[in-house]
Amino acid sequence: MKIKKLETFSNKYLGFVKVTTDTNDIGWGQVSTYNVDITAQIFHRQVAPWSIGIELDDDKPDFFDHLQLILEREHKYPGSYLLRALSGLDTALWDLYGKLKEKPVASLIGGKPKKIRVYGSSMRRDIKPEDESKRLCRLRDDYGFSAFKFRVGSECGRDTDEWEGRSEKIVKLLSHDLGSDVEKLVDGNSCFSPRKAIELGKILEDHDVCHFEEPCPYWEHNQTKKVKEALSIDVAGGEQDCDISTWKSTLEKEIVNIVQPDVMYMGGLYRTLQVANMANKLGLPCTPHAANLSLVTVCTMHLLTAIPNAGKYLEFSIEDETYYPWQKNIFTRDPFKVKDGFVNVRDEPGWGVEINPAWLGKSEYRISE
Repeated sequence: MKIKKLETFSNKYLGFVKVTTDTNDIGWGQVSTYNVDITAQIFHRQVAPWSIGIELDDDKPDFFDHLQLILEREHKYPGSYLLRALSGLDTALWDLYGKLKEKPVASLIGGKPKKIRVYGSSMRRDIKPEDESKRLCRLRDDYGFSAFKFRVGSECGRDTDEWEGRSEKIVKLLSHDLGSDVEKLVDGNSCFSPRKAIELGKILEDHDVCHFEEPCPYWEHNQTKKVKEALSIDVAGGEQDCDISTWKSTLEKEIVNIVQPDVMYMGGLYRTLQVANMANKLGLPCTPHAANLSLVTVCTMHLLTAIPNAGKYLEFSIEDETYYPWQKNIFTRDPFKVKDGFVNVRDEPGWGVEINPAWLGKSEYRISE
C-alpha cells in the first residue's frame, strides 16, 4: 500500500488533509490552526514531496520513522511551521489505519472508547470578572462541568495585567462563586516575571486554585522553575514546545509539574505520544493543550484514553462562534457534546468524525500526487 495523493482544504484559520492510497483507501487529518494558508503551502512544499509513493505497512500504523525522515530531510527548517504541517500527515494516516482496521484511533494506541472528564477552558481576557463568573456558573449548572480554567495577566504581558487589578479580582470572585466542588485552573500565557508570578501564586493558593499554567515567558524555563519551587500548587506548561530536545531539557530540569504538549503543534499524535511517554517515566501527568473545538480536541480525546499518565481532564474550549467563527459547521455531527462534565470518545473507525462537505466546498484546494 502506497500513498497516491495528498490533498489540502484550507482557509486562513483551519485546514484539513486527505490522504489517498493506491488501494483507494482514505484518511482525514488536520494541520494546526491559524495562518493555515501558509501552513498548507509548507505541507505541499516540504511534507508531501517526501511522502507521495512511500510504502505503508498494510497491517499496522508503523510510520513514525517516515515522519522522522521528513524532519531529517528538512533539517534546515526545524521550526514550528514544518511541524504544524506535519501534523496533517500524521493525523490523516492515523485516521486511515483506523478505517482500515475498523477501529477508533484510541484502540490503535492502547486505549479504548470511553468517557473523558473535561475542564471548561475560557479563552477571554476582555471579559469582566462578574460576567466570567456568570457564564462559568451557568455551564457548571447546565452541563455539569466540574473544573474550569480562566485567564490571568495579559498575554506575554511583561507583568502588566489586562487591566489593573483584574487578575486578583477574578481569582477571588470565581473561587467564591464556583465553590469548593469545582476545580479551578488559571493560565498566565507567559505574562509574569517570577516575582510577580509568585505573588499571584500565593493568592491562588489561598483561593483554592490548583493549577497555574505558563506563569512566565514560556521560553524562560528557569523562571518557570523558580515559580514551581516557590508554590505548593501545580505549575504547568509546554504547549508551545514542539522540539523533542527542548522537551528532554524541560523534563530533565524538572521545570513543571504537569506537561501540556499540543498534538497539532507537536507534529501529530506520534510525537505527542513520545512526549507523554517521556513524562510518564518521570511520574508527571500529561494534560495536553487543546484550545479550540477542531480536530485537535478530537485527537486529544483519543490520546487521553491510552496514555498511563493522562491528566485529570481534557481541555475543552467553552468559546462558540462569536469568539471562534471559523469553528462553525466543521463536522457533519457534533463530537463535543458535554453531559455531566464528560465527553465521549466514540467506538467508530479512525477519529470518528466526518468533515462537513459544505465547509470543504468553500475552502482553498491543493493537491500533490
